[in-house]
Amino acid sequence: MAAPEPAKRRSSSSRSAGRVGANDPSRRPGGDKVAWVMRSAAEQLKELLGRAPESVSALKPTDDGWEAHVEVLELERIPETTSVMASYRVKLDKEGDLVAYERTHRYTRGQIDRRG
Repeated sequence: MAAPEPAKRRSSSSRSAGRVGANDPSRRPGGDKVAWVMRSAAEQLKELLGRAPESVSALKPTDDGWEAHVEVLELERIPETTSVMASYRVKLDKEGDLVAYERTHRYTRGQIDRRG
């Protein structure tokens, strides 16, 4: 009698393959969902800009999905405090797919934010 073949594992979706946290965020508990959205925003922006984000400085749910503010090193300088940073507003739909982004602010790393 032949041994049964092992079950094949199916991917969650071809649309999200290769993205950070490709699992459906709606199935994740609260805090884990927020972390998933943060990683998704940073990874997708990295793919578009070709530069790795340094941090996600803000994240909030919206009626259409999520909005994040992501900080990116745009120009590395010596000393490091003079490097040019940029803040990007990133909009994601409810599935975590990036639908829009824009650079909202450029500043030097050593600059104190006086905008409030």
